[in-house]
Amino acid sequence: MADMNLKLKRAKGLTDTTNILDIKVPTALRNRHKCGISWIDQAYGGEGFVPSSVHMLTGMPGTGKSTMVRQLADAITGQGHICLYNTGEENLYQVKMCTERMGLKNGFYVASHTLVEDLLAHADKLRKLNPGKQVFLLHDSLQTLDDGFYANGTTNSVTPVRCCEKLTEWAKETYSVVMFIGQSTKNGDFSGKNTIKHLVDGHANLYFDEEKKSETYGERLFEVTKNRYGCSGKTFIIGMGDKGLYEKGSYVKGA
Repeated sequence: MADMNLKLKRAKGLTDTTNILDIKVPTALRNRHKCGISWIDQAYGGEGFVPSSVHMLTGMPGTGKSTMVRQLADAITGQGHICLYNTGEENLYQVKMCTERMGLKNGFYVASHTLVEDLLAHADKLRKLNPGKQVFLLHDSLQTLDDGFYANGTTNSVTPVRCCEKLTEWAKETYSVVMFIGQSTKNGDFSGKNTIKHLVDGHANLYFDEEKKSETYGERLFEVTKNRYGCSGKTFIIGMGDKGLYEKGSYVKGA
């Protein structure tokens, strides 16, 4: 695991004697790409997603994680980017009916791969067919993926870690953006290995405020708890309607 983590953190062409002043950052990594949903863009700092970044979304059951990711996929396409939405939770007919109910019109590529290698091959094909376009890969959810480590199809608690490593390595190599839904407890807490939390660049949480003394008690809240590329520090109050999630308000904790 340590060797993989080191590999992911090392930039291309660097050696053990490289001076920080000699590093030239690729132009593609200096660009940021907005998704087109204002409250999501603001939650990640306001400037958009950074190419090569990997993000995890967790939260309580029923808060709308899958709905949010579908909205995000449609909005990304509306911004002129390429988006592949992969689901291991629903069949594609269900996804289609959901997009119709929500009125999503921009469209996005869909798949239902269960092997991470097949998923990455599909995303890579779309990337090569669309040179110059920013590619986003969205997956619902991480625990439905298998890396094929065991020939008989067996998975265990480390399988999501290996899949996350492969997703992360691919994002770093191709400058693509990856977001996946992570496994959560009924309380909305992340229930996977902590290695996954360390691997990702961003971690967002969608949950209901259950603190009775809170001013937002009972509200659906969205916040980014980890962002290596800068976070606005806002918590967003989110509503749910026929068209999906929408912003009701925002505030800065402790302000």
